Amino acid sequence: MDRVRTSNYRHLMLRFTLLLLLVQLTYYFTFGYVDIYESYSTIISSNIPRLNIKESQSPVEPPDLDHQRVLPLLAPSPLMPFTNVGVPKLSGKCPLNFSNVESIITTTAVDCWGPLAPYLANVVCCPQLDATINILIAQSSLSSGNLTINDMHAKYCLSDITQLLETQGSYNHLPEICAINPTNLTRTSCPLVDLRDIENTLNNSRVIESCKIIDPVKECGNKVCESAIMHAAVNMASKNYGVPDVIDDCKKIVVRWLARKLEPSDASKVLRGVSSCKINKVCPLVFPDMSNVSKECGKVINNQTTCCDALEHYFTQLQDQSFITNLQAISCASSLAASLQKANVTLNVYDICRVKLKDFSLQVGSQDSGCLFPSLPFDVTYDQTSGIDFRCDLNDNVAAPWPRSSSNPSRFTCSSNSTDLPALPKATSYQKGLQDNVFFISTLLMLAMFI
Repeated sequence: MDRVRTSNYRHLMLRFTLLLLLVQLTYYFTFGYVDIYESYSTIISSNIPRLNIKESQSPVEPPDLDHQRVLPLLAPSPLMPFTNVGVPKLSGKCPLNFSNVESIITTTAVDCWGPLAPYLANVVCCPQLDATINILIAQSSLSSGNLTINDMHAKYCLSDITQLLETQGSYNHLPEICAINPTNLTRTSCPLVDLRDIENTLNNSRVIESCKIIDPVKECGNKVCESAIMHAAVNMASKNYGVPDVIDDCKKIVVRWLARKLEPSDASKVLRGVSSCKINKVCPLVFPDMSNVSKECGKVINNQTTCCDALEHYFTQLQDQSFITNLQAISCASSLAASLQKANVTLNVYDICRVKLKDFSLQVGSQDSGCLFPSLPFDVTYDQTSGIDFRCDLNDNVAAPWPRSSSNPSRFTCSSNSTDLPALPKATSYQKGLQDNVFFISTLLMLAMFI
């Protein structure tokens, strides 16, 4: 939205703006002038995140970037270090071989970095954590011959995984925010978990050929890999159809079998690519009570300013929740509009109050800009130079779509001042470099510290 934020929100942004000015002035007087429009915001660290398994473990290096003109939120400065917090206290009762997937665990720790994990949970952290657990079990099957962890060991394994991640800086309540418990590692209801039985049941070549390399964009449209996984799961579940959720449980086993056939890094890309299709279809936001919006905007709007103020206040509640992707924002706009229509808000208040898709996501920086994430899977990155970094589109001004009618909320029309709805965000991957309207963000971490 283009309207003024509520007084509380303006106060928080003022504090952050003053912090921004202070840090930039400090940097100016310490290091001399720099063109901040040509530099990246960074968090400098003297410690490299790594597992305490092999002393030779190296940090995760970010992919090469096609560095284009970007606008940082803060000039480079020595801010918050990313450090190990100690040696993990492993149970000694988990059969998983963690040393086989050290780099995957390190990636997960950075994706689930402490202050940011609750805001990145839906988009980055939890999908990567789920992939990591499946890959760990898949790798252990190379020696165990089994694609599950038994009930006795499951709780120890989940605890050990959490310990390894926390000692690299991850959020200390990951199982809670990602809704993962020991049963996610156990046999569940699928009748086949032994590798010999699975090999005799699966159409090995179909699953491998369909999933060994996937294009996330094409996969979400054609569902080649997902269909192969589902077909295999149905065959495996045929011996136990009487149990609820048996097909879903067998899909989990097929995914682990597939991860066993691939290198861990390749398996992570495939699993994240398949899961991103599901993630982008659902709005992750919880919509609070909208009675005040209904009161001020319902039926005939008597005072447009009062209506938009009420809607503005409502959006500040949504913007406290999490980062979302462009495609999720479309789903959220649909869901909210349908709920507003049911609450007797019949006019297109998105158009009247100039609501944009970016208004549904967490707001970043003093510009009050919504941070929409790429719909394709990506990772937060860390190195000694750029610190903890992720990027999002702060300048995508696509108008939020309003349903044509309450009887058909799935059909949308764009307001006259909007551009075409994005099939994908403008910056789709690290490999394709940064676009002019993309911010390279690391300083949201400071926002978590100071407000």
